[in-house]
Amino acid sequence: MSGHIGKALHVQLFGESHGTALGATVDGLPAGLPIDIDALTAFLQRRAAKGGELATGRMEADIPRIISGLHNGITTGHPITGIFENADTHSSDYGFLPDRPRPGHADYPAIVKSGGFDDLRGSGHHSGRLTLAYAFAGGLALALLASQGIRIAAHVLSIAGIEDVPLDPLKPDMAAMQKAYGMPVPTLDVQAGERMRAAILAAKDDSDSVGGVVEVAATGLPVGLGAPFFDGVEALVAEHFFSIPAVKGVEFGAGFSASSMRGSAYNDPYTIRDGKVVTTKNDAGGLLGGLTTGMPLVARIAFRPTASIALSQHTVSLSNHVDAALEVRGRHDPCIVIRALPVVEGALALAIADLWLRQNGDRALKE
Repeated sequence: MSGHIGKALHVQLFGESHGTALGATVDGLPAGLPIDIDALTAFLQRRAAKGGELATGRMEADIPRIISGLHNGITTGHPITGIFENADTHSSDYGFLPDRPRPGHADYPAIVKSGGFDDLRGSGHHSGRLTLAYAFAGGLALALLASQGIRIAAHVLSIAGIEDVPLDPLKPDMAAMQKAYGMPVPTLDVQAGERMRAAILAAKDDSDSVGGVVEVAATGLPVGLGAPFFDGVEALVAEHFFSIPAVKGVEFGAGFSASSMRGSAYNDPYTIRDGKVVTTKNDAGGLLGGLTTGMPLVARIAFRPTASIALSQHTVSLSNHVDAALEVRGRHDPCIVIRALPVVEGALALAIADLWLRQNGDRALKE
């Protein structure tokens, strides 16, 4: 069944976009981990981006109601469940379903698979709104990793072909990325962010949408997390990344460009620096043979343009079995890349925390 992921750290998502509520249950976090609810809520509010000209007009509180797994703000070692109520739903905007499936959405295969019983209001369980619950789980994983000196941050690398400054793969500027969170488009180059903002608004004015790329880094990783083949770090992290709706590509380190390089150019030479084994460059993105090398993990995640657009698109009428036109009205993001940053950070945190727990167990963090 869908909706769950992880082994040592297991996440179960539940709910629909226009249902009563949605949420997540996270099982496997050790006892004794303090959870800063204010920090967790602030993390989730970055995904919400409420009221901005670059995001959907849907206004939800997006504040978690945690009903299990915490006592006095500290994990008990038992499953943590967080619930988010849905309030600002406009289900009438989806009156064309299930007759006319939206291009770019899961509508048609979901209708066929479920025999027509799937709740597709607001895309239902397929909706990007479920990333709120996913980010909630990721925020808890981030707290665990932070207690072990592991940090994760992301920025917008590109939108509509407009490029930001890429990260230094040897020493990603985590502070600069965190500082950028307060910008309309979180970039390292402020001017690049302004150009991206203009491109998003231009697409919005045209009743269209744009996509882009998120670059994320993790620092403070130990050497040797992961395992070969199916438990490799790349395999598990990519599984989490590709679980985010609208993700169409993932690469680590030099990524696809490595395919055009010679081995002598791609291989990262080792050296001793400050008494530690490090590499002089980081085309591997901190990963070799499914294992962490101790260097920063650097990945890029490509997002397609938002599928729901107001332009007239070609579809079919399933009831009449004829071609038809569709204009998707309602409230939709002209670009989902900005709101995806905390989701990407949380997804990476969940994968790394799962690997960390497999290696270290779920013993209490404090006796």
